[in-house]
Amino acid sequence: MSAPELRLTPQRRAVLDVVAESDDHPTAGQVLDRVRERVEGVGAATVYRTLALLVESGQVAELRLDEGQALRYDQNIHRHDHLVCTGCGQVQDTHVRLDADALAELTEKMSFTVAGYDVQLHGRCARCVAQDKAKESAQ
Repeated sequence: MSAPELRLTPQRRAVLDVVAESDDHPTAGQVLDRVRERVEGVGAATVYRTLALLVESGQVAELRLDEGQALRYDQNIHRHDHLVCTGCGQVQDTHVRLDADALAELTEKMSFTVAGYDVQLHGRCARCVAQDKAKESAQ
């Protein structure tokens, strides 16, 4: 079954454009702020509802990172992975290749057939590492 066709009103188009032009994986609140810079009077409910419709129609991907973190939205709907900074929350796209032998072992030993995967690697971005080092040397 294919995703429903989504009629793009000017408000929906603005939401889609904001996500499509963003490489920082914005939260719904960030999308709302950016849409309001383009279109006056757009309500939060419109933006949140539009994001849900865009995800449902397959035009935008929804990222669930850590428990308690806001959902993020990604214009790249193709399979890819993410680097998540535990310091500043920055999210970057990356590609991780899992070893084919490891996947075959999962299938054989666990009777589990992998249909797909997405990986989130959590750590510190270069900026946060530099800030950490600066704090350490200041002590």
